[in-house]
Amino acid sequence: MDDRIKAIIEELRVEVKRLKKRIESLEQENRRLREELEKAQQQAARQAAPFRREERKKIPPDEHKPPGRKPGHPGSYRKEPDHIDQTIELPLNNCPKCSGPLTDIERMEQIIEEIPPVRPHVVKLITYRGRCPCCGVVETHHPLQTSYGQGAAKVQLGPRALALAACLNKVHGLTMRKTCRVLQDLCGLRITAGGLSQALCRIANRVQWVYEGLVETIRGSPAVFADETSWWVGGPGYWLWVFTTAEQTVYHVDHSRGSKVVRDILGDDFGGMLVSDCLSSYDPAEYAKHKCVAHHLRAISKAMKLAGTTDHTYLLAWRSFFHAIIALYNLRGVISKQDFMAKRQAMELWRESLLERPVGQSGDVSVRNRLLKQRPHLLGCLYEPAAEPTNNRAERALRPAVIARKVSCGNKTERGRDCWQILSSIGATCQQQMVDFVEYLSSYLPLTDTPG
Repeated sequence: MDDRIKAIIEELRVEVKRLKKRIESLEQENRRLREELEKAQQQAARQAAPFRREERKKIPPDEHKPPGRKPGHPGSYRKEPDHIDQTIELPLNNCPKCSGPLTDIERMEQIIEEIPPVRPHVVKLITYRGRCPCCGVVETHHPLQTSYGQGAAKVQLGPRALALAACLNKVHGLTMRKTCRVLQDLCGLRITAGGLSQALCRIANRVQWVYEGLVETIRGSPAVFADETSWWVGGPGYWLWVFTTAEQTVYHVDHSRGSKVVRDILGDDFGGMLVSDCLSSYDPAEYAKHKCVAHHLRAISKAMKLAGTTDHTYLLAWRSFFHAIIALYNLRGVISKQDFMAKRQAMELWRESLLERPVGQSGDVSVRNRLLKQRPHLLGCLYEPAAEPTNNRAERALRPAVIARKVSCGNKTERGRDCWQILSSIGATCQQQMVDFVEYLSSYLPLTDTPG
């Protein structure tokens, strides 16, 4: 065999090896893509898609907080009602078994709260309409009257029934159909999901001015807590924003996650302090700001796990700094004003010393760059008493909406979006102010009480 043939055979052997490696690489890529496709299909079919939290973002089981309250908390039990409707006494004069005399008779009391069978209170309302030569068409009204419907629309729900439906759907997060079933099973009221949806939209239009008043009140607050999450209005691409204080909450659904939403809600002249996470959408507005301490602490914990970050001295110093912020905030009103201001100034010097310290590890650099960007907003809660160290207030306000989103995925229409944000804002505010939402809302539904 001549050298030329040997060279050709060797070239073919090399080519075969190359092709085998190529085939093996393509097979591995094919398996990887199949696994990703299967995973994506499974995730799309799982509960709460597309809002379900990714597995990599979930808290490991060994880091979960223990359930229930902290040890040593005050006991919880049913309080005695403020009224007694009926008293039943069962005397014990003789032994019920042998009719013999008794000694050491002890009086025992028990209070039972029961719900009586509910039957709708049906009112046949007869009103009149006439024409006045001077005033035109005039009508008589009644406080139970919520519309002028006649014919097929003459059977209406009263103000309290409508307010209860709004409470179940917008405050407690029941779906339209479940709200209808609850009204039928517990109250004997029949209504369709479509009819309820239209009724709730009419209610929202009636009380839109209350929602606008909440926005104005938020703008005058000394501190506002803000957060946002993804939402759905007939499709993805929307965001649910919450702006809340200790006494008011405003929900707003918008196409945008940008800074324009913050300015639209709070206005250009907002003079309070905005408490939020480090989303860049909150940065352009020229408000006094405070960035959530809890988010910084989570970023520090994450940085400790980065590759190449073995010495945690710098990160632990930042952790101590943020814990000191919380401790000093809680001392406000306990120590003198002069002492508080001196400690606050010491915190400022501590902040500057940490920011100016040279670092080299990847985790240290990540945290330092993050906090350099937020340098003016790290101690905001020490300047405004209403600004709490964390943004937990806004996150708690979002939680009911997130739970409702898992069930309904958001809203189907723009009209439903408007209805949801109006009634949910009023409902959340009533809960904060310990106001009966059903009584409050029903007072605005009769035609005679319509503002303007």
